[in-house]
Formats: sequence, structure tokens, C-alpha cells
Amino acid sequence: MKLIFLGPPGAGKGTIADLAMQELGIPHISTGDLFRAAVKNGTALGLKVKDIMASGGLVPDDLTIALVAERLAEGDAKKGWILDGFPRTIPQAEALEKMTAADKVVNFEVADDIVVGRLSGRRMCKTCGKIYHEKNMPPKVAGICDVDGSPLYTRDDDKEGAIKVRLDTYRKQTAPLIDWYGKKGKLLTIDGVGAPAAVLQRFQAALKK
Repeated sequence: MKLIFLGPPGAGKGTIADLAMQELGIPHISTGDLFRAAVKNGTALGLKVKDIMASGGLVPDDLTIALVAERLAEGDAKKGWILDGFPRTIPQAEALEKMTAADKVVNFEVADDIVVGRLSGRRMCKTCGKIYHEKNMPPKVAGICDVDGSPLYTRDDDKEGAIKVRLDTYRKQTAPLIDWYGKKGKLLTIDGVGAPAAVLQRFQAALKK
């Protein structure tokens, strides 16, 4: 099965994708993770997108499409995938359809004030990348990763100014995809508020229908 997850930053797409991929047996492909890995590794692409990501802006379509095409060509994506963070614009969606068509597009609806609360409280491990939240999912020891004891940090794009830019960018450029996929009859809309287990159940029910 080939799935696309839409929704504003902080809607919980990554969390639900991680849970769903275990049940469906397909990879969760996050363009955000792919870009962050490129930045961390200091690749040519990483150097190009580092400042864009830190400010909350969108990486240009040509760079994003090339990265996704390369990832979808890997062996584990042959049976299907969950795309999280791509496509973000209609040109990206059109490019994806030339490569391969998604079966369903899941839109997770979450209000802006909830998004800001989720993202501003998010903390990430510098070593293993595990994500925590100061209120909703805190580590056992404040500021320290449960897995490897490394310090936690706030990503540049999770700071309040960048969050507002990300939300504004999403509304302007990504939200039109909801109508675009809706006209194709592929759209499923899910309430993204609540515990991950509850959101996962809504997703499973919508997929069965």
C-alpha cells in the first residue's frame, strides 16, 4: 500500500506513520529525516538546505523531488510506503504521480494552537534522534535521553518564530493539496488530536472504509 500523510507540522504524522508501518510492513519515509541526515552528514544537498530548514522555509521542489525519487528506488519501498512531508506542493504531487501513484492520502487535522504547543515543547536526542516532549512525553531525567544518556536539544525549526513561518508556509503551499487529492477521490481526513493510540485507531478505521 502506498500512502501519503498530510497535515501541519506537529500534527503527529511521524508518530502515526511509525506505528502504522509496523502493522503494514512498509517503510515510513520522512523527507524531514532525509534532509536532517544530509545536513548532519555535511553532504552537498545538506549544505544547500541547512539555512532554509533552520528558518522554517520549504526546500526547493527540484532538490526534494530528487531526494524522494532516490529513496523510493530502494528495495524496501517496492511493496509500498508511507510518505511523510512529501509532497508539500502541487508541482511535487504531479512529479510523484509521474513516478508512482499513491493509493490513499491521509490528512491529519490539528488546530494551530495545539501545533505550537506540541512543537515548542519538543526535544530531540543529539545522538540517536529519539523525540521527547517536555509535558506530554518527558524523559526520565530532564534534558537527558533515556536511550543513550545524550543531551536533548530544541531543533531550530521548533523555535516559536520558525513554527509560525512553518504554519504560514503550510497554509499557503501545502493545504491546496487537500483539495487536489480530494478531487481525485483519494483523500481521508482524520482528527489528529489526542493520544497516538486513539489517532491510530481513527486512521485504521478510515483505511478500512
